[in-house]
Amino acid sequence: MKADIGVVGLAVMGANLALNLADSGHRVAVYNRTIGVTEDFLAGEAGSKGVVGASTLEEFVSALAGPRVILLMVKAGAPVDAVIGDLAPLLDEGDIIIDGGNSLYTDTDRRVAELATQGIRFLGVGISGGEEGARHGPSLMPGGDPTAWPVVEPILTSIAAVAPDGKPCCDWVGPGGAGHFVKMVHNGIEYGDMQVIAEAYDLLRRGMDMGPAEIGEVFATWNQGRLRSYLVEITAEILGATEEGRPMIDVILDAAGQKGTGKWTVVASMDLAEPTALVAEAVYARIVSSDPVRRRKMSRVFDTPVGGMADVALDDVEAALYASKIVSYTQGFRLMLTASGEYGWEIDPGSVAGLWRAGCIIRAVFLEEITAAYREDKDLTDLSLAPFFIGALRSAEGSWRRVVSGAIDAGIPVPAYSTALAYFDGMRSERLPANLIQAQRDFFGAHTFERVDRPRGEFFHHNW
Repeated sequence: MKADIGVVGLAVMGANLALNLADSGHRVAVYNRTIGVTEDFLAGEAGSKGVVGASTLEEFVSALAGPRVILLMVKAGAPVDAVIGDLAPLLDEGDIIIDGGNSLYTDTDRRVAELATQGIRFLGVGISGGEEGARHGPSLMPGGDPTAWPVVEPILTSIAAVAPDGKPCCDWVGPGGAGHFVKMVHNGIEYGDMQVIAEAYDLLRRGMDMGPAEIGEVFATWNQGRLRSYLVEITAEILGATEEGRPMIDVILDAAGQKGTGKWTVVASMDLAEPTALVAEAVYARIVSSDPVRRRKMSRVFDTPVGGMADVALDDVEAALYASKIVSYTQGFRLMLTASGEYGWEIDPGSVAGLWRAGCIIRAVFLEEITAAYREDKDLTDLSLAPFFIGALRSAEGSWRRVVSGAIDAGIPVPAYSTALAYFDGMRSERLPANLIQAQRDFFGAHTFERVDRPRGEFFHHNW
C-alpha cells in the first residue's frame, strides 16, 4: 500500500513531523539526501510505525499515492529550490509540494507561481513549536495554492496542536506567501517576547539585586496570571537550573544569535510603512549583545550612572512587560492586516490569533484575549483600541513609565520597553513634530507639504 504523504529532510523537525504523521494514522514515506540518516531513522522509533524509507528521489516519489503530497523540511533558500528542481520532473499534474521551513514569503509567492505553470500545486506552511511541537502537535499556518488545501487539510489538522476550546491550531491563512508571512510575523513577535522577558530579568537582577533562583520564582508566579505563556514558563525553569552549584544562566555567554526572521519582519514593515518598532529593537539588542569584547571595553571606560530603581516595584515590572507585549502584538497584527490588503490575501486576524493559542513558541493565555477581541469586532484594525486592551494599557501606564525612568537612572538598557512606550505616546499624540520635519524638507528640497486647513492629498510649497 502506498504512502499518504512523504517527508524530505530528516533533521530534528522533519524526523519529528514524520513520527507525528505516523502516530496520527498516516502512511509515511521518507527521504534524506544522506542515506545513512534515513537508515538511522528507520532503525529507531520509525521502524515500528510502518514508515517507509527511500534511497533515491525516484523511489521516494514512486512510494506515494496520488495526488502525491510531499513535505519539504530542508533549509530555507537555495536548498528548497534545489530539491524542488530535482522533484518537479518526477511529479504529475495535481501533485502537491509543501515547504514547511522558515522560507521568506516572497520566495513562496514565486514558487507558487512557477510550479503552477507545471501543474504542480505548492504550499508554504509556517510551522511553530520546535522539536516538541513537531513531535506532539505544532501550530500550522498554511498558505499557497488554494486548490491544494482541501487535499492536505485532513492531514495537517490531524497533527496540529489543539487549543483550549478544542480547535486544531491549523487553518487556511491565504494564497501565495500568506502562510509564510504570518509565520514570519509570529517569529518577529517571538523576538519581541523574548526581549521583553530578558529585560524584566535584567531589571530584577541588576536593578533589584535578585539572584537567578529568586527571579525564577517571580517568573513562576507571573506564569500563574495574565503573563502565563510557554516562554515565561521556560524562563522560570531556566533560572532555576544549576551546574555544579552555579546558576546555569551565569555560565552562558551573553551573545544572542538569530536566523533572520526577525530582520525580515522589520524589513517587511518598512516596505509596507507599518512600524514594528519593538521587533526592530529586539533585533538590534541581539546585535548589540553579539559584541561582548567591545561592551567589556566600554564598561571599563564609562561608570554606571548614579541612581537606581528604589521607586520601582515587582508589580511595576510585570505591568511594563505586559504593556510592552500589547504594543508588540498590536504592531504585528497591523503589519499582517496591511500586508493582507496590499497582496489580496484576506487574512483573518482572529483566526491567526487562534492558531497561536497552542503548539507554537508564543503560545500564551494572552492570545485568548486577542482572539476574542477580533471575534467581537471583525473591523478592528488596532488591537490597542479593543476595550480589554484599552483598560490594560491605562492601568499599566504609570508602572510602565516608572520602570523606563528607573532603568534610565540605573543605566540598565530597556530598548523594548522604551520603544513600546514611545510608540504608545506617539500614537496617542494628536499633534507630532513631523510638521517641522516636513517644513525642513520643503525648505531644502521643495518636497511640498499638506496643510491643516486644506483636504488631505493637496500639496503646497512655501517660498521660504
